Amino acid sequence: MPSMTAKKKCCKDKPRCKKCPVVLKRLADAGCAERLDLRHYVVDKKLPKKLLKQVRSR
Repeated sequence: MPSMTAKKKCCKDKPRCKKCPVVLKRLADAGCAERLDLRHYVVDKKLPKKLLKQVRSR
């Protein structure tokens, strides 16, 4: 599984970028990522496209 580091601050893009802390938190809540510490996550390799679109929305 790939590990990912969240950015310090959201850049307020629309849709949110994949390294945004909000996106990674939403993926962790959905069960597709595991939080290691404050900014590091382990993300599943195969994310459903619908889920990724949903968590990146504003």
